[in-house]
Amino acid sequence: MSFLQAVQLTIQDHYVIIDNGILEMTISKPDGIVTKIKFNGIENLLEETNEEDNRGYWDLNWSDPGSTGTTGYYDRVKGTNFQVVVEDEEMVEVSFTRIWNPTSKAKLVPLNIDRRFIMLQGSSGFYSYGIFEKLKEWPGFNLPQTRMVFKLNKKWFQYMAVADDRQRKMPLPDDRLPERCQALDFPEAVLLTNPIEEEFKGEVDDKYQYSCEDKDLQVHGWICTDPPTGFWQITPSDEFRTGGPFKQNLTSHVGPINLAMFMSAHYAGEHMVAKFAQGEAWKRVFGPVFTYVNCVPKEVDCQWLWDDAKVQVVIETESWPYSFPNSEDYPTSEQRGNLSGRLLVHDRYFDDDYNPANGAYIGLASPNESKSWQLEGKGYQFWTTTDEDGYFFINGIRASDYNLYAWVPGFIGDYVCDTDVSVTPGCEIDMGELVYEPPSDGPILWEIGIPDRTARGFYIPDPNPKYVNKLFLDHPDRFRQYGLWERYAELYPNEDLVYTIGESDYEKDWFFAQVTRKKGNTYQGTTWQIKFNLEQVYQDGVYKLRLALATANQAELQVRVNNPKAEPPIFTTGLIGKDNAIARHGIHGLYRLYTANIQGSKLVEGDNTIYLTQAKGGSPFVGIMYDYIRLEGPPNSYRS
Repeated sequence: MSFLQAVQLTIQDHYVIIDNGILEMTISKPDGIVTKIKFNGIENLLEETNEEDNRGYWDLNWSDPGSTGTTGYYDRVKGTNFQVVVEDEEMVEVSFTRIWNPTSKAKLVPLNIDRRFIMLQGSSGFYSYGIFEKLKEWPGFNLPQTRMVFKLNKKWFQYMAVADDRQRKMPLPDDRLPERCQALDFPEAVLLTNPIEEEFKGEVDDKYQYSCEDKDLQVHGWICTDPPTGFWQITPSDEFRTGGPFKQNLTSHVGPINLAMFMSAHYAGEHMVAKFAQGEAWKRVFGPVFTYVNCVPKEVDCQWLWDDAKVQVVIETESWPYSFPNSEDYPTSEQRGNLSGRLLVHDRYFDDDYNPANGAYIGLASPNESKSWQLEGKGYQFWTTTDEDGYFFINGIRASDYNLYAWVPGFIGDYVCDTDVSVTPGCEIDMGELVYEPPSDGPILWEIGIPDRTARGFYIPDPNPKYVNKLFLDHPDRFRQYGLWERYAELYPNEDLVYTIGESDYEKDWFFAQVTRKKGNTYQGTTWQIKFNLEQVYQDGVYKLRLALATANQAELQVRVNNPKAEPPIFTTGLIGKDNAIARHGIHGLYRLYTANIQGSKLVEGDNTIYLTQAKGGSPFVGIMYDYIRLEGPPNSYRS
């Protein structure tokens, strides 16, 4: 029988040390900054050349009510009070709180913030969670971002892993110093011109190249090869992250830096910023997340560390919700509810059958004015996928009222349940059979792309050889290369894209992003053409052009038919989007679905052209990505 050392807590004047015999962590007191992690013979996994408050910390960005943008004031959260919550042989939980004082002259966000750390007996790591609270009478504010950051020792950690196919040795932080790199058009991206190690010369480094959708973001981290040691951030649940399963977040990047993102406006813009008014009370628990460390003997392949971290993910997710956090704000499984049901799809124009929604994403999000799970940022969300027969089960739901949403791959639009779902402790809710009727008003005359909410299926060019990240050469995520927006003008130097239905292939002939074109010192909007033939036109009918957008950034999409200069256009989105997915190497941002009604009198028998004008300019990063486009004929016009 193996002996497990009891968890030991040592409280000093300015530090708290927690040790379970596997690892030892030191936290500043009362600040609550992790200053030291001792493991596997390494005295400190964190970067000791940094100041102590710049090693392992929580931070946030906030702004005054009424302000715009996604930054504001930066706050590295430091506690003012330390408390032992639990101390016994099996577990230590400590708390570092900062209580907002309305009379204080310090410019701090009006929140009470309680950050907790937990170490369990026999556990190779520690848990962290935070409780943020705004009282009703406190002033309003905006909260664009909050996260937990670990800055690892650059001497030890130089190999990064985000996914099975996204791993590599990384440049050093010194390589991003001005004398070793060239700043590129977007602030976070640099070209390594004089790196310490020659192998990185000529590569682009940009932290956004390693972003990940939350649904896939359960573990990421770093490997030290000698002694073989892993440092991993494991997120066992998405319930406390904002924006739903497709929200993209940062992971790890040159530093070496490891992040646990809780709230952010990345790939969404100001739409995603949580805005609180005076008179509005709010409380939110972020986490717990698990910081996992592992090691192997030198003769074992270091890849085992990544494989082992993935095994640990399964252990953590199966243990969610955890039983050990000692806070009334973190409900146990007995205090939560479960929900089940079946989702069917009925395409009312084409099919009388009700077909199971296979692989659909279905979830609960807190009610909000926009009826959008993508933009919901104050409450909790709970998601799952349906099985091949359309059945779904969502367990461990916090007691509250929710909206129920779904989207089905291969179909446009969102399912939104007509009634709110009220979850109570211990409840078992059976939603029965739910039916999604996707937008469909007539026969499909033609379509471009596949509806998967991304631009992944379109033509993604090779990168400029001067701006390459070697990881993404011959990689499924080829869109993560820097500067792909510049390739459009190289492929279409004089005229914009023309796509002919029945002849063109969207995988080869539809550029993945409708970007601007540089003329002189300015960037101008572009107009793409879709050419198609109609053998018969119903002059009195209404044709519908469905435009599913994967992202938009400071763009305006205008639609014209058979006259590129017609004013006004038959449809315009107006100014939309601050997603920044073009610049940040994302294949999507927020999903948007539009329908442009085209009167039959605008069309002719024979050859027709639809003009898609992205009318805004001023920057190489202004533009849109399409997910899917189709033209529907008038209802019943083509039925036999």
